[in-house]
Amino acid sequence: MHIILGIIGLATAAYFLIIRARHGAEIAHELLDVADDIRAAARRFGFRRKGNQHPAESVEDPQVALAGVATAFIALDDLPTANARKKLEASIARTLNLSQSEANELCVLGQWLVEQSGGPTSGLTRLAKRQKRINGNDDFATLSAVLQGTLSGELSTRQTEALQELNNIFR
Repeated sequence: MHIILGIIGLATAAYFLIIRARHGAEIAHELLDVADDIRAAARRFGFRRKGNQHPAESVEDPQVALAGVATAFIALDDLPTANARKKLEASIARTLNLSQSEANELCVLGQWLVEQSGGPTSGLTRLAKRQKRINGNDDFATLSAVLQGTLSGELSTRQTEALQELNNIFR
C-alpha cells in the first residue's frame, strides 16, 4: 500500500513540475514577443541606437520623442489604466494623423524609452529636452494637444509638476 501511495505522490509532484515548466515557457515566450514588438516599432520609425549614447539621445524622429513624453506623462499618475493607454494611443493617432497601429507602435517605443531613462520622471525630462533639440518649440502645441486628449480628470501632483517642467523646457 505504501508503495502505491509513493508512486501517486511522485506522479503528482511530476505533474506539478511539468505545469510550472510550461507556465515558465509561456512567460518567456511572451517576453520575447514584447521584445519583438519593440524591435518592430523601432525599425518602423527608423530608430537606431548609437553606441556609448543613451537611447533617448538617439531619437531623431520628433514623433517618437513626443510619444515618449506623453507616455511618461500618463505614467506619472501612479499606475495608468488600460483605458488611459488607449486614450493616449487615440490622442496620438488623431493629433499626428496616424493609424491606430502606428500610434500603438509609437506608444510601445515610447514606453521602452521611458523605462530606459529610469522611469517616468527622468524619462519625461530627457525626452522633452530631446524633442526640443529636434524641432525647437514648434512641437509644444502638438504635445499639448496629445496631453489634452489623455486627460480624464484632475491631474496628480506629479503631473502638475511635470506640466510646469514642460513649460520651462519649451519656454
